[in-house]
Amino acid sequence: MKAVAYRKSLPITHDDALIDIELPAPQATGRDLLVEVKAISVNPVDVKIRANMAPAEGDSKVIGWDAAGVVKAVGPDVTLFKPGDEVWYAGALMRPGTNSELHLVDERIVGHKPAKLDFAQAAALPLTAITAWELLFERLGVSRDKAATHGQSLLVIGAAGGVGSILVQLARQLTGLTVIGTASRDDTAAWVRQLGAHHVIDHSKPLNEEIARLGLPPVSHVASLNQTDQHWAAIAELVAPQGKVALIDDPAAIDVRLLKRKSVSLHWEFMFTRSMFETADMQKQHQLLNDVATLVDAGVIKTTLAERYGKIDAANLKRAHALIESNRARGKLVLEGF
Repeated sequence: MKAVAYRKSLPITHDDALIDIELPAPQATGRDLLVEVKAISVNPVDVKIRANMAPAEGDSKVIGWDAAGVVKAVGPDVTLFKPGDEVWYAGALMRPGTNSELHLVDERIVGHKPAKLDFAQAAALPLTAITAWELLFERLGVSRDKAATHGQSLLVIGAAGGVGSILVQLARQLTGLTVIGTASRDDTAAWVRQLGAHHVIDHSKPLNEEIARLGLPPVSHVASLNQTDQHWAAIAELVAPQGKVALIDDPAAIDVRLLKRKSVSLHWEFMFTRSMFETADMQKQHQLLNDVATLVDAGVIKTTLAERYGKIDAANLKRAHALIESNRARGKLVLEGF
């Protein structure tokens, strides 16, 4: 089968940063599905792994953690799917990735693809939808009862990116929160407004001053999706007493003591935790993806696909990785077909 991999951690401009290879077709066992991959999307985690985790000498590593495709075969213990089902999922960090024609994935972290989306549109969503949903409803504990969140607010730092693009929609459509997104360019600000943010502020300026400029009260919930270390002092200033802050990035150093006098709680979201540790509630991601698919088919949530980057090969994936590394991407970059 065709796949895209890397053998060394090289700058994305290097010819061999990603390469086209052929691999034996895998076989489904246990609770695994064998999926014929139709489309993938590219996430910052792809870039981080490629740049920082070199395979053993002589080995190749296939990455990629978003896919939409068709179930080709199922392991003997599978109960949730059958061959021919159209599926979407983000996969598991410690297993081979989705940048291959055929891919094995545990059924407990797979959902049925939204019927109204094509494979490319669907592939844009799984990883970011899982991350945004878990962050909003599980880590921050936001209620889906709109009356319960009336008068509360959510600041989404990096709202135009992949996770931000779905988080803004979930918060606006399913909660009563006032949604404030950040963006620094005209096109990304317009994108965030289109997704439903009540307000958009400029994250190239001090965020606490931007909140004050709008005349908004202290923010009850903060989702910091990138550059947390740069914004940390402002976050501590603008968050409301007894508020909540959630992170998904890897800040080099933040002083959590800044949150103490306000009794603000700090939460981490990492969507691979359930699959990495095979937690007792691992199957929640199956249900989560099915719930999001229902919302998509009902027109409540829309795909965050921003650009179609052509077929799945090393050349196109290198272009996609380069754009992710530039920090100028908005929405999701998707590749389809081999």
